[in-house]
Amino acid sequence: MKGIFLLLGSNLGDRMQNMQRAKDILAAHEINISDFSAVYESAPWGDENQGWFLNMVLKIDTIHDPESLLQSCLDTEIQMGRTRLKKWGERIIDVDILYYHDVVIESPHLRIPHPGIAMRRFTLMPLVELAPHEIHPVLKLPQKQLLEICPDMLECHKTDLYLHI
Repeated sequence: MKGIFLLLGSNLGDRMQNMQRAKDILAAHEINISDFSAVYESAPWGDENQGWFLNMVLKIDTIHDPESLLQSCLDTEIQMGRTRLKKWGERIIDVDILYYHDVVIESPHLRIPHPGIAMRRFTLMPLVELAPHEIHPVLKLPQKQLLEICPDMLECHKTDLYLHI
């Protein structure tokens, strides 16, 4: 896998504005966007009794190592007012590290690649848009093939919304 990829998601308030604001906060943390996917709208995953999500993938360049990048992602969520009341609950913003090149980390607070990639259509669809042939460093399959075999059947579609860089 070549590159560092983040997933942004929001299902509260002005979802697109939330992702725009997260991008701006990340930039203040020395996280530069080199490419980004379209914005996708998806049914909620895990707890279906909540609003639909907007999601997109960012390819980034940064001086941060994985641990420091995680802290910047968490700081962004906190600065935007995210509270973690329940797993898979509503959120103003979610910033997840999907990949950090070919790095594999298994620790109590950080797992790279993100363990949910292969099971979530809302992650794979925008990721395939940016890196269809890049290989998952653990599963040893390209992103495009992971999408083809993804068990998630929840609705997910590309929108006409876009991030302002």
